[in-house]
Amino acid sequence: MSTVERRLKGRVIKAGRASGLALVSREPISFLGGVDPETACVIEVGHDLEGQSIAGRILVFPSGKGSTVGSYIIYRLARNGVAPAAIINSESEPIVAVGAIIAGIPMVDQVDISQIVTGDRVTIDGETVIID
Repeated sequence: MSTVERRLKGRVIKAGRASGLALVSREPISFLGGVDPETACVIEVGHDLEGQSIAGRILVFPSGKGSTVGSYIIYRLARNGVAPAAIINSESEPIVAVGAIIAGIPMVDQVDISQIVTGDRVTIDGETVIID
């Protein structure tokens, strides 16, 4: 973790403010079949986050992939109280964007996610991403 605060700008997909520890994947995530909506564990075999929980984390990944039902899985994560605190993407696509909007999860995209590593303390405040 770095001790110097860094600020990045992104495009707001779902406005909001959230803070937490980053969980970073360098791979796209499929929520349908890739994340258990009851436990929030990544269950996609071979995924770089396999076995890790996304609950309460600032989830950082390049983009979504897979079925449009993934939006509903994100909503179910929120209904079950195990959703990520916020989502940061390099480039959003409709599946994750719609999921974040209907679940009320703050989300930004067009962020250089190579500047964030797992364990960084990250705050999203509107279009600003603050990394401590």
